[in-house]
Amino acid sequence: MRPYSPDLTPPWKKQRPAPEVPAEAGLVVEEPATGFCGAVIRCEAGTVTLEDRFGKHRVFPLQPRGFLLEGRPVTLVRPTGDSAPLRPSRTASGSVAVPGARARVARAGRIYVEGRHDAELVEKVWGDDLRIEGVVVEYLEGVDDLPSIVSAFGPGPDARLGVLVDHLVPGTKEWRIARSVTSEHALVVGHPYIDIWEAVKPSALGIEGWPRVPRGQDWKTGVCRALGWPSQNTGAVWQAILGRVGSYRDLEPELLGRVEELIDFVTDSGGA
Repeated sequence: MRPYSPDLTPPWKKQRPAPEVPAEAGLVVEEPATGFCGAVIRCEAGTVTLEDRFGKHRVFPLQPRGFLLEGRPVTLVRPTGDSAPLRPSRTASGSVAVPGARARVARAGRIYVEGRHDAELVEKVWGDDLRIEGVVVEYLEGVDDLPSIVSAFGPGPDARLGVLVDHLVPGTKEWRIARSVTSEHALVVGHPYIDIWEAVKPSALGIEGWPRVPRGQDWKTGVCRALGWPSQNTGAVWQAILGRVGSYRDLEPELLGRVEELIDFVTDSGGA
């Protein structure tokens, strides 16, 4: 007679061993029990330290099938060799860089910005983070119809909507429009600048400051004339400005905080 194993679990139901992956610096994994996702910054005897894109650290035990790598269970092991993992480099937004990381499948949620220039600036500084988080940024060409745009999008718990508005100052038209959006699954924030150009620090452009443009005059045209830039092609001027932006350090904090707030909102576990 053929002997039978005391384990009567069908082979197709048995859990296969998870592949072992060295916990090298910069490797991005998720701890499934908590949902914490971050890059390896340190691996010691029995533990691994992860850092998320906001700089928060969490220490987890090294255990079989303890982490997800690109959605699949893996067992992290301590890297071989004498050198400990080095702290990974940073992206343009200041978050932990993830070399070779694949873009996440796009979420149902979105971030809307007012115009093409806004979208290009957000992409340049936060693009790496947005791809890892699966967040798509779209531009609206103005916010006059924002309430109807939000209604048409239909934000919900699994599809949150974040909106970045220019010149969001109490008493302005933009302020009144933003306050008319009441969905708990939509967040409208903004910066105080008339145009996204102003969110670039003057020091990054080698100018003393952004000139004041008289009310009623096109702001971009007025800026170009005051600074001696060609006013006939503001698109080309913007590309030159964008080329001087290397990282978050070249942007005003009033913009930085609002973009990070929107990314947090649309990637919250309630909206993932």
